[in-house]
Amino acid sequence: MTDLWRNALWRQFGAAIDMLDNAVRACPGSLWTGPVWIDYSEHPVPDGFTAFWNVTYHTLFWLDLYLFGSEEGFVPPQPFTAIELDPDGAMPPAVYDKELLRGYLASLRAKCRTTLTELTDEQAARPCLFPWSGGETISYFELQIYSLRHIQEHAAQLFLFLGQRITEPNDNWVARTGTE
Repeated sequence: MTDLWRNALWRQFGAAIDMLDNAVRACPGSLWTGPVWIDYSEHPVPDGFTAFWNVTYHTLFWLDLYLFGSEEGFVPPQPFTAIELDPDGAMPPAVYDKELLRGYLASLRAKCRTTLTELTDEQAARPCLFPWSGGETISYFELQIYSLRHIQEHAAQLFLFLGQRITEPNDNWVARTGTE
């Protein structure tokens, strides 16, 4: 891959991660454990699944997994577990506090930057298979674009939630991340 493609992918990916971090930083403690969605009557979810902290954790877990590229052999760092892969929708054993999740976010940001800025054509073309892909493989490169969309979706969701509850969620839109 050329530097043009690697750097463009990183700058947009990094911007999505920065936006997620902005949402997490903007969340007051009083909203950290509350539900993000109002009405889920048509699609019930387990208690706590929609809490701000858990949407944040969910987003980070899948970023980590997608950077790894496969469910097989993936182990998140302690104290996190692979509970997100539980088909019954089990919850993490405890509420993760903001600083713990921001630390996970910072480590994943660095991992993502290194992974994407050093991505080779061979690595980008590596086939990946996930249950949601309907039995079809996708390239590692496409998986990363999928992951970027997933991060941005949840960052926007969290900012919408904050915007409905606090006057200035301080979204600080990030057009692209720096080159650092």
